[in-house]
Amino acid sequence: MMSSLEVFRNSEFGELNVLIIDGKEYFPATDCARILGYTNPQKAIRDHCRGCTKRSVGVVTGKKADGTDAIQEVEMKFIPEGDLYRLIVKSKLPKAERFERWVFDEVLPSIRKHGIYATDKLIDEIIADPDLGIRLFTELKVEREKRRQLEIENAMSRQIIGELKPKATYYDLILQNKSLVPISKIAKDYGMSGKAMNRLLHELGVQYKLGDTWLLYQEYADKGYTQSKTHIIDADKTRIQTYWTQKGRLFLYDLLKNKKGIVPLIEHYV
Repeated sequence: MMSSLEVFRNSEFGELNVLIIDGKEYFPATDCARILGYTNPQKAIRDHCRGCTKRSVGVVTGKKADGTDAIQEVEMKFIPEGDLYRLIVKSKLPKAERFERWVFDEVLPSIRKHGIYATDKLIDEIIADPDLGIRLFTELKVEREKRRQLEIENAMSRQIIGELKPKATYYDLILQNKSLVPISKIAKDYGMSGKAMNRLLHELGVQYKLGDTWLLYQEYADKGYTQSKTHIIDADKTRIQTYWTQKGRLFLYDLLKNKKGIVPLIEHYV
């Protein structure tokens, strides 16, 4: 089992120690709960987290006489990405959205940029045994594809949960909703392509792209602006198609008009 500890710093949230075990990220449960404003972090972890695990990690507690870091082994609780998202969704603090964007837009992409966690020890082992490096990079190629698919599936789940949360009792009605429109149809009303509209909404902080799929940020995911349909491609792959509701369409109208001065083509002649 290969593990390493990555430390990320933010002026608002302080330090965040991310534990990486066999290529999977785990976040410090208690620290995250405190950042998200839970007055009783341990209760929040018990109530909302399903995959909590304990690990001994080296924590810097100060400086030694020679100026080097004093490191102490302590046992900490860590949670996977899914549990972190549950804590974010349940938090009532406005800064939870900023924390979410920092983690999902900066921290995780930084960790996953290269997809391998090369500690000094691992580098020494690869130098001593080149065959080990070949095996690791072969496994890395397979792992990257699995992780990419998992990221997309997790993000799909988060968006669908956000969309259905305010009206879960109307599940069957939602599936039969005939007033949904794809982004390409809305874009056409503005004389744009679907790609151009998606990029514009990303610039405005409404959505982000994961793989080939555009997903709403959590700030907008539970507003009833979109509905998603999942299409099965084959036994191992699925594709999510996002459609906008009439409420979402009005939201985009107000957003584009007020933020960018962009109005539908039909209003150019009014």
